[in-house]
Amino acid sequence: MSATMTPTASPLTRNDPMVRGVLAKAFNGGNGSAKWDEPPNGAKPDILVATPADIYDPVHVFPKLRWGGQFIFCSPYQKQVEAIAQQFSSHGFLVETEPAYIRVSRVGWLRWFLGKPVYYFVARKVHLIPPGEMTERFTYDVKLVQRDGQYVVQKSVPTIEAVMGRLRRRFPDVADGVIESKARKFTEKIFPLFLTRETAMLQILQRDLPKPYDQRIPHVIDVDKDERGFVRRFTMNWLRNGTKPLSHIEFARQSADLLHILHDHVGVIHLDLRLDNFVITDQGVGFVDFGSSVRVGEDLSRNPLLGQLFDELMRTSQIQIMLERMTTSGLVTSHAFKGGYKKVDKSVDFFYLAVQFNSPHVNPDLKPLILLHPGSAEATALSKLTQQILKPSDPANPVFTSALDILRGVIRIKDGLANSPAHIS
Repeated sequence: MSATMTPTASPLTRNDPMVRGVLAKAFNGGNGSAKWDEPPNGAKPDILVATPADIYDPVHVFPKLRWGGQFIFCSPYQKQVEAIAQQFSSHGFLVETEPAYIRVSRVGWLRWFLGKPVYYFVARKVHLIPPGEMTERFTYDVKLVQRDGQYVVQKSVPTIEAVMGRLRRRFPDVADGVIESKARKFTEKIFPLFLTRETAMLQILQRDLPKPYDQRIPHVIDVDKDERGFVRRFTMNWLRNGTKPLSHIEFARQSADLLHILHDHVGVIHLDLRLDNFVITDQGVGFVDFGSSVRVGEDLSRNPLLGQLFDELMRTSQIQIMLERMTTSGLVTSHAFKGGYKKVDKSVDFFYLAVQFNSPHVNPDLKPLILLHPGSAEATALSKLTQQILKPSDPANPVFTSALDILRGVIRIKDGLANSPAHIS
């Protein structure tokens, strides 16, 4: 158990002597008086502890833990612990500590010799989504694996069975032969093509991003290719959320700054800058998932399949749907975003960045890491900035036409807040 991570458990479990004993003996919990923690509303814990008095099946636990979080189960029954550990090992978890036992008693230092045995195991959530579960978006097989004693992210082309299952769920009336044909196109052409592009894009960023920005995107560790040279699987370092909380304005500043460097210094457009693809680590705000990214000025039409796929992506992505809805309703009037409407353009990125300034807690993993106070001077000023970006007084001549413009706007707000009488006092 990391010293910076505190466990979560039900009130009854927190006071259970066997739980205190396991934490003290197996996880360096001192005298067993663990510092319990309740994560912010909607956030998921890093460590979840359970006993037979709790609901402990992996289907219930999986959505309650952060990706990479640990589950600790304690019980006086050996066979129960062994059976539950087996269930977890086949449901998206890696059993890090196989079933073991300690002796727990109230008889001071004699407890390790005279106490009753308490059995336990520790499992880590390594899959991003539960095995066999489908999502509304086609996704890769993403999981944590160990390399040299550390966890890294492994991203792979999904199996044809997984893609067929997803297609059957979406198109239940389509013949099996058609489903299989489409699934083969995904697993043999589309997924390898995008995975190859993502690997190359990350290597470009790793090479061209100036320090310290290069520490705020994933680094490729190793790559597995097929006989055609397409990437089937690669691993990258794990940028795990976790550090001292940032102020709301500092989150906005770092986000705009990194996007400015990507756009104007390296020449990369992300195109999928949802909050799910933000991380906050000791190195600052970072971006992940560059599977849809492109180089500035890249001619996608040179590859007919790629051009077709990006045309479809620019019509159906979550960001494009929001841009269309907000434009139609009059919430977006700036001509700066015309170039991004159903097209590959930098404005797609800075549009979504501006929208998300005001609601970073939509991603529950960011809740403990951003000090957001609705109605505060920070929040009010950033909300006003978003309105100026999206709906300027002169739509044909907007002030904000790039990530750099947005960065300058955020810095002006930050400087103004720092010099305000309320801040000084």
